[in-house]
Amino acid sequence: MIERIAALRENVATFSTSAADEVEQFRIAFLGKKGHITQLFADFRHVSNEDKKAYGQQLNQLKTEAQAKVKVLQEQLSGGATTKVALGDITRPGQPISLGAMHPISIVRDKVLDVFGRIGYGLSSGPEVEDDWHNFTALNLPEHHPARDMQDTFFVQTNPDIMLRTHTSSVQVRHMESNDPPIRILSPGRVFRNEAISARSHCVFHQIEGLYIDRNVSFADLKQTLLYFTKAIFGTADIRLRPSYFPFTEPSAEVDIYWGLETEADYRITKGTGWLEIMGCGMVDPQVLINCNIDPQEYSGFAFGMGLERMAMLLYQIEDIRMFYENDVRFLKQFTSVS
Repeated sequence: MIERIAALRENVATFSTSAADEVEQFRIAFLGKKGHITQLFADFRHVSNEDKKAYGQQLNQLKTEAQAKVKVLQEQLSGGATTKVALGDITRPGQPISLGAMHPISIVRDKVLDVFGRIGYGLSSGPEVEDDWHNFTALNLPEHHPARDMQDTFFVQTNPDIMLRTHTSSVQVRHMESNDPPIRILSPGRVFRNEAISARSHCVFHQIEGLYIDRNVSFADLKQTLLYFTKAIFGTADIRLRPSYFPFTEPSAEVDIYWGLETEADYRITKGTGWLEIMGCGMVDPQVLINCNIDPQEYSGFAFGMGLERMAMLLYQIEDIRMFYENDVRFLKQFTSVS
């Protein structure tokens, strides 16, 4: 059998042709499913143990030489085209790749950060799983305070002192505890409320809150900051401040912008008034400063907060908040930066 292999190796070495069909016949005869080499591998079990090593070496050499011969002949006949096909022709233009798009919430968040960054606001972040002190108590929401019911909270079942944060105000508390005034920060991030999911509400959403603490900060400073912000984002400085209540600010206010009544949608979203609520704000309550080891006799400040989903829904006229979380490419690819 070794002599048979040697004869076949001789045939491989001497074979030559310029016809493509003869190369294919040679390939089938030696390397095909019913070819010489396949049959020789099948006969391997009949070889005696002392001859198996030499037989196997000769057979593998035959296979290698036959494969090399086929490759050389094919390349000669095709002028190297086989190699180009195998490796890919780098001179050909690439296939177009569909580009992604920024998520609308990311677009709005980056725009808000950019607007406030121009007037010196930095960034601060904190954990999404919070303790009672930073999420409630330090913000004038002690245990059994009725205002806690305003924020339906996800508590950790094994430890009622641990919860998913209900607002990013907890980040402001952490920052004030570890930094001395002046403080001028934004704290964007996800927050969690135990609410039913509908077209207008969700159990997970995004907030961005601002905090400014320094000497002699007044409500007039807050109003000028809001005028600057609404002009940059909504294109209007026509705002009104309505008295409101937040446990951690005093006085507190809701901020409305004049949206107008030009379309049917304007009537619907403003309930026919033309005014639209966009955020809450107020002067930081002195007790909150005390809780964070800041002297309210020396320092004062203001805070404000807004929901990014609500802003995106207004700017892009999106009527269902659930669309932000469905990851539908047809929806997401529509968005570009807020002008």
